[in-house]
Amino acid sequence: MHAGPTLPEPTPESIVRAGASHDEASLELIRDALVAPAARLRVLALRAARQRDALAQAEWARALSDSDPAVRREALVLLARGAWSPALGDLVLSALGDEDPLVVDAAAFALGEHPDARFVPGLLNSAHHEDPRCREAVVAALGAIGDERALPSIIAALGDKAPVRRRAVVALANFEGPEVDEALARALQDRDWQVRAAAEQLGN
Repeated sequence: MHAGPTLPEPTPESIVRAGASHDEASLELIRDALVAPAARLRVLALRAARQRDALAQAEWARALSDSDPAVRREALVLLARGAWSPALGDLVLSALGDEDPLVVDAAAFALGEHPDARFVPGLLNSAHHEDPRCREAVVAALGAIGDERALPSIIAALGDKAPVRRRAVVALANFEGPEVDEALARALQDRDWQVRAAAEQLGN
């Protein structure tokens, strides 16, 4: 799909300008660019449309199922920063099953920015993702939600790679009890100084 005869062909510059405009013609240009052949243009169009608060749920859904992972990730980043609804939350939750780790990472981040206990089962299913970046993002989201169902997985993450262990210590700040105290005591002896420092900060 391309712009109509009265509109310029979408270019990166024109899309960026359209995001800061207020007229209907520029909005049409953004809508045209949302389905442009080039993924880069679709990413810029998403940003511009979000700036104009002009994305309906159907357009979010289309972006989240885009063939290019860069577009899917951009949609998730934008959702993390603002636009949200229960239905959009369900779409983001489904993105935890994406084949691209960076998309999964962005989905977990977005869920953590809009904490809701109903996201816990889906996040727990992704707690053992093969990519450590995804595991780190999932632990952070579970910590932000603070649901007791997540505590065993967060404590288990203290045996993961250093970035995940650091995130797990921070996540424990939203929990209390002997299990948490014991886990933090172990973290104080961690071989990574940043893990130890995070545990020490929580103990102060």
